[in-house]
Amino acid sequence: MSSNNNQIDNKITTKNLVTINKADIPSGGMKSYKQNDDSIILITRDEDEFFAFDGKCPHVGADLGDGIRCGDRVVCPWHHGSFNSRDGTLLEPVAMRGLTQYKLTDEGDTLSVDTSAKMDKHVENDQLIDTHTLIVGGGGSGFMTANQLRHTGYGGKITIISADDTAPYNRPLLSKAFLAGKMDESKLILGGPEWAKRNNIDLHLNKTVSKILPNERSIVIQNDSGNSETHTADFLVVATGAQPKVPPFKGADAKGVYTLRSMDDAKAIKEASTGKNVVIVGTGFIGMEAASALSQAGESADITVVARGARVMSNIVSEAVSNALINMHEDNGVRFAFGAGVDAINTDNDAVSGVTLSDGSTIDADIVILGTGVAPRTDVLDDVNDPDGVQVDENLQLRDGVYALGDIAKATNQMGRMRIEHWRVALQHGIVTAGAILGDDEVNSLEERIPFFWTAQYGNSLRYSGHAATPDNNILLGRPNDLDYIEYYFDDEGEDTRASAASTLGRDKELAAFSELLRRGHAPTRAQINNGFDIIAQAHALS
Repeated sequence: MSSNNNQIDNKITTKNLVTINKADIPSGGMKSYKQNDDSIILITRDEDEFFAFDGKCPHVGADLGDGIRCGDRVVCPWHHGSFNSRDGTLLEPVAMRGLTQYKLTDEGDTLSVDTSAKMDKHVENDQLIDTHTLIVGGGGSGFMTANQLRHTGYGGKITIISADDTAPYNRPLLSKAFLAGKMDESKLILGGPEWAKRNNIDLHLNKTVSKILPNERSIVIQNDSGNSETHTADFLVVATGAQPKVPPFKGADAKGVYTLRSMDDAKAIKEASTGKNVVIVGTGFIGMEAASALSQAGESADITVVARGARVMSNIVSEAVSNALINMHEDNGVRFAFGAGVDAINTDNDAVSGVTLSDGSTIDADIVILGTGVAPRTDVLDDVNDPDGVQVDENLQLRDGVYALGDIAKATNQMGRMRIEHWRVALQHGIVTAGAILGDDEVNSLEERIPFFWTAQYGNSLRYSGHAATPDNNILLGRPNDLDYIEYYFDDEGEDTRASAASTLGRDKELAAFSELLRRGHAPTRAQINNGFDIIAQAHALS
């Protein structure tokens, strides 16, 4: 089993030397030790072997000791970044690099960890040095492919072609933090402002790809003069992402109607919403996060969310959890108009003046934000073989040497074949694609991975692992209104049916344990959960 209580119970003998009692850590377990300087040391143990790491997740600094040790994996409690328990190698995003490992000395009953002595994990980029990898798209999956290639030995040329005018950035934080005024634009850049230069990556911004030819591993770029350029590579990675859906109602093209997908979109919404009445259409992730962010920013005069149904995030969580989210928003001044869709966006001199709903009622509005879903950008890709994305194999491969990933990929993960528009999945795709290009058999295929996503609203993170067709076959434990629950979802009501997904507010360790059991084919049944199944103990037992 595993123990991971966090405490200052070690002896610091010098500034960088920490002494730890072996007996504190069971075999197959781990434990984190907080230091006086706010750093954290994580120790893992397998029989008589011990390993020491920086105990803060490299994503946003979660204490990994609060997570789960399951088999050879250390799983972050917040966003499920996963690391090898013996060498700290990155196994799952949303972290984008592995753990810093420290040298330690066996002193008999104790261990001495020298935090100034870091293990050298430099990887020579000496593989496939005469090849060229061409990546179309500067989003999460394209970035992660290039980043992972450079950090796992790829020595060939890497080119990224992006239609964006900004270097790859953390798109989910636009609606989670940037719009709320809690994060500066510079902090969103993936890998920092010099990432491409440091990693010898050719990054071309503001470039429009007019055609992609998978059979030739080629792309056609429209240059500034209007002429076309054709580029061919040994490996072609297509990660063109998704674009917002704009419903065909009257006034959808008026001045003051926005979608939220890019940095420019977020900047425009921030500027336009100051002192204005805002109507948000849609109660999915974008709609709810935009409402939360604008409410926290405190610059808008009024915020109303319009929903055709009676729930928020209705395809994800149960009615009880939905009601808790609604209460949270209403407590922060957001209003809801349920039970009617948008019939038209009203205008005055071609600018938004209000919204007319299908029940005949109207809402005053100065700006309208459409959170009405996205569609995969596949129009430039020849031979797409599915209306809802690109059919690829478990390594994201469409043709020999051609990969389609991110929001456009309809790929097989452990939950079945599906197209998933979530950040962590996009980063998973990058890891898998890089492993496939390098022929690394130790990189798990997508078929061995599970989906995970989260939404941040008013400083609270609702996290979801797995995939369920409906949230209605559920078991709810805890109190959603107190932001303390975990909810399990099933494909049917059978007592022996295993949970296929779970969501939580406040029970992160339980969700991390569930994710590992789900990944390994040991998700609990309805009967087990109803009988008080200890999911954390079961995950530890697998170590």
